Amino acid sequence: MSEAVEPFEIRVGDAVLDDLRGRLAQTRIPDQIEGTSWEYGIPLDYLGDLVAYWRDTYDWRAQEARLNELDHFRTEIDGQSIHFLHARSRHADALPLLMTHGWPGSIVEFLDVIPRLTDPEAHGGRADDAFHVVAPSLPGYGFSEPTRTRGWDTWRIAAAFVELMRRLGYRRYGAQGGDWGAQVTTRIAARDPQHCAGIHLNMPLAERPDEPVSLSEQEKADLAALAHFRREESGYAIEQATKPQTLGVALNDSPAGLLAWIVEKFRTWSDCDGHPEHAFTRDQLITNVMTYWVNQTITSSTRLYWENQHAAAGEGPPDFVDVPTGVARYPKEPLRLPRAWVERRYNVTYWADMPRGGHFAAMEQPELFADDLRTFFRAVR
Repeated sequence: MSEAVEPFEIRVGDAVLDDLRGRLAQTRIPDQIEGTSWEYGIPLDYLGDLVAYWRDTYDWRAQEARLNELDHFRTEIDGQSIHFLHARSRHADALPLLMTHGWPGSIVEFLDVIPRLTDPEAHGGRADDAFHVVAPSLPGYGFSEPTRTRGWDTWRIAAAFVELMRRLGYRRYGAQGGDWGAQVTTRIAARDPQHCAGIHLNMPLAERPDEPVSLSEQEKADLAALAHFRREESGYAIEQATKPQTLGVALNDSPAGLLAWIVEKFRTWSDCDGHPEHAFTRDQLITNVMTYWVNQTITSSTRLYWENQHAAAGEGPPDFVDVPTGVARYPKEPLRLPRAWVERRYNVTYWADMPRGGHFAAMEQPELFADDLRTFFRAVR
């Protein structure tokens, strides 16, 4: 197997963009009960506005150029093409940082935070806060191309990303993640503690302990909110974990359907006061969706849910992660677990209750996110 790391440029063909515009022009907006809003899913007046903006105003070439301002690469690991951003700091002794996104996100989440990490002096930090950032597209996501074999669960992804850091020559590094990124990062720490100096999570994993623990009123409220989320907001995960291929037929064929499926999550999971554009711009929302559309990776991205649910016995999360772990608790993150639960899974050396932000923390609050990472990783550099 070749270990070559090849430069990669994002360049979407004109035919793909022409086909997209044609499909958007032919969108069939469904009916909606009068007087209803987000409780049924994405409101159709808002969806219609987004579709029209995507078709008539949105400029992919400008977004493509912005993405290409960063250095992109591809390499083959375990038979899978892995795409990644590699943003090196001008400070040679910067700490390498592996940042992993989740679903329905992408490397687009990190565009505003990367400069704050690689060039901290320009953003209120110090030279010794600098990072070399490695941000892969998860296998089967974005420019990593669709997965072509079974078994790409979070343990296998963690193994691939450990190999990626070795291949790049990084013998000591930190790792960060939320959503699937948190699951992968957790497994990286368990798999590679001799090289992974510390991890930072904005959605740590934990389970209810057998013995009862004392909970604050806030933690009780968080668990009540999580119960509501699982009852009213988790249908997407059940479908993606059971029949991703069937769902993929619709999402891979209809850009409006894909847009609705993803943007609804950005609204529900973020600190946006009920409207996604209070937290994100339209261009941010659509550029993230474009990483799935132009690469036809929405189906393979949802298969990660199936793979993890059907992983072999004994391939669940590690019992305990011993490397130093920092946790950032954002108030609108849907999965907010009690600290006592989290400390049974991780060696928590740092805990921050953030003042605002949600599931897509790096994208919603890049300044807060970067400052928090600097603070935690100072202790493990």
